[in-house]
Amino acid sequence: MSGPTFYLIIVLMIAVLVVLLVGLRNMMKGGDANFSNKMMQLRVFLQFIAVIAIVIVVYLARQSGT
Repeated sequence: MSGPTFYLIIVLMIAVLVVLLVGLRNMMKGGDANFSNKMMQLRVFLQFIAVIAIVIVVYLARQSGT
């Protein structure tokens, strides 16, 4: 895995973690339920993007390795 793609995937995973923690913190504090819901929707979207990026990188790495 090359440097830029590795760092892109790391950034995506950190973004997922940050959004998850923000949403959980808001729920645990008894904050706005709508905000927590939006954070969880954003988390799912970011997870989707991260998984797609990982699959593409693995696919391309396998294609160039053979």
